[in-house]
Amino acid sequence: MSAVISISALPRERAGKGAARSTRRSGRVPAVIYGEKQEPTLISVAPKELERLVHKKAFFATLLDVDLAGKKHRVLPRDVQFNPVTDVIEHLDFQRIGKDTKIHVNVPVVVKNELAAPGLKRGGVLNLVRHEIPFTCSPENIPQQIVVDLTGLDIGDSIHISALELPQGATPNLRERDFTIVTIGAPSGLKAEAEATPAAAAAAAPAAGAAAKTRAAAAGVPTGRARKAPAPQAKPAKRRMALRSLAKFFSVVRSKGWRMAWR
Repeated sequence: MSAVISISALPRERAGKGAARSTRRSGRVPAVIYGEKQEPTLISVAPKELERLVHKKAFFATLLDVDLAGKKHRVLPRDVQFNPVTDVIEHLDFQRIGKDTKIHVNVPVVVKNELAAPGLKRGGVLNLVRHEIPFTCSPENIPQQIVVDLTGLDIGDSIHISALELPQGATPNLRERDFTIVTIGAPSGLKAEAEATPAAAAAAAPAAGAAAKTRAAAAGVPTGRARKAPAPQAKPAKRRMALRSLAKFFSVVRSKGWRMAWR
């Protein structure tokens, strides 16, 4: 069963922004408990009790027992609002949890044994694909964290959800059946070298071809197809006949005049 943390609270009489501001001015944090088909319960909590919990990585996967006037309410944190300037907690939402409740929680992913991963020793880059994994489970089986062991992982290796031991009764809420959680990628220097090799080979091919043509030309060896010289164009017969007719016409004009030439 998941660990349960107890906190104390005081009831609030009024809801709304004005009442919430009044609660904050008194030095307490307004909050609400809802769910299980019951009326929402307005409460206020001491900031010191919350500060030690809110900043934990698994806060939203932690069960709480809220002691309100001697009555305990089993709840799960659902939302926290912070002041955008001072980063002080301004409001909290808690979901009431029953015995048969199925809940949806985001569980943080934690890695261990980084020094035992050969890929990281060689300069590989750890890529945490999923920082959190959504689960559906009962309140008794809420996982606090998902631990990923990096022992033996080399560059290019990855760890999928099927390789991990999950708590009994906890089911991942993802469509992919065997999704990736962690990979170890190649360092940037190795990537640049791998990308430069094909580029250098492609650049060397035209240069080699040009050098081969230069050597062939120096040796007098023809390279490629020789261009044929354009064939001289013969004067068309029609053009010659037209010129002869025109010359005959002008000779008649000179000898007999324009009127006789047109007859």
